[in-house]
Amino acid sequence: MPTPNIRALLASTSPQQDITVQGWVRTRRDSKACTFISLNDGSCLRELQVVADLTLPCADLYPKILTGASVRVTGDLVASPGAKQSYELLAKNVEILGEADGTYPLQKKGHTPEFLRSIAHLRPRTNLLSSVFRVRSRMAFAIHQFFQEQDFFYVHTPIITASDCEGAGEMFRVTTLPQGSSAKPDQDFFGKPAYLTVSGQLQGETFACALSRIYTFGPTFRAENSNTARHAAEFWMIEPEMAFFDLDADMTLAEQNVKFLLKKLFETCGEELEFFSKFIDKDLITRLQHTLEKPFQRISYTDAVEVLLKSGKQFEYPVAWGENLQSEHERFLAEEHFKSPVTVFNYPKTLKPFYMRQNDDGKTVAAMDVLVPGIGEIIGGSQREERLDLLEAAMAHHGLDPESYHWYADLRRYGSVPHAGYGMGFERFLMFATGVSNIRDVIPFARTPGHADF
Repeated sequence: MPTPNIRALLASTSPQQDITVQGWVRTRRDSKACTFISLNDGSCLRELQVVADLTLPCADLYPKILTGASVRVTGDLVASPGAKQSYELLAKNVEILGEADGTYPLQKKGHTPEFLRSIAHLRPRTNLLSSVFRVRSRMAFAIHQFFQEQDFFYVHTPIITASDCEGAGEMFRVTTLPQGSSAKPDQDFFGKPAYLTVSGQLQGETFACALSRIYTFGPTFRAENSNTARHAAEFWMIEPEMAFFDLDADMTLAEQNVKFLLKKLFETCGEELEFFSKFIDKDLITRLQHTLEKPFQRISYTDAVEVLLKSGKQFEYPVAWGENLQSEHERFLAEEHFKSPVTVFNYPKTLKPFYMRQNDDGKTVAAMDVLVPGIGEIIGGSQREERLDLLEAAMAHHGLDPESYHWYADLRRYGSVPHAGYGMGFERFLMFATGVSNIRDVIPFARTPGHADF
């Protein structure tokens, strides 16, 4: 029978006798009559204090119980006289499951994020990273809750693909050919060049045009040689696709998605939020509450450029219509101008991929980005081009092989409908939700240029 976890024990409403708990030792200190073991099993941020009398038969083991060791303790859960915990465990027996010596790198002192990344196999035992990954788990579950409650179907789109959704060409090649081989692509495993996907969107659209509302949630990959705090080569994306949606409906769903996740964050991760607010970002809880309570602002790209030009602020990257909004521009709009999340829509078509619906002005497409304080963009989406002739013209303009995308064009040939969708970067959302400033610290094992350890 499984032993109770520490989270459940600390939530007890009454004492318990003869229980067994297991975990890793954070600290141990001795007094004249007993030893105090601070135990954590990862189920929550808090630790359970174990009080083990020096007269117990297992007392000769105490000197071997060092920070990092794993133990099993049997005893009675009793009310604690200390102010830091409601209950403590009076030990009847302590058993060492796995020793840890003085070389254990997570001693009771401060550690830099850079150092913790070098021991990514151990960093989930720290308060910060264990909190981050508990939040990640609960938010992943909440994503499924949000879409399932709105009658979306979860679709598993392929990780290996022959199509480049974004058209940027920054893709990892998948091949079985030996290094340096002169063989042609048609001699490779799939008979053509294949890559790790940058998005499940195109395949997701095929299911939206059959099941009406679908979503994908899985890993995506981009071979972009970028070392910023917001970019990784492997990251997770939430990508819904909805038949019979226009851009306004797309923007509304994206806002509902973010607010649903924040609501679940406050409901299930209060302890972690308090920790982040104390040690990572003192304004975090206030910022998240404002995001939850206030309507997202909406502004066209053209008007956003005007706001930036009239701001009087000196930006590192010049502002001009037809140029991408940089992170500093996005954050100014969200943090200083609107002081809330903002959705920017109707971007120049020259900035966006081929599949976005062209607007009647001939210059813009029905695209949208959701910008949040502290991060910038966390969601990008659009109404998809449902008109076959305009889609084919856009593909030709981007130099895409029509044969490679014939199946995608067929969606417009056979029962085409207005449809829309978006992609939310899961790690970007987690950075927003936790206040953690580097994407490497919200994903278990970061994959960045030059780094594929663990």
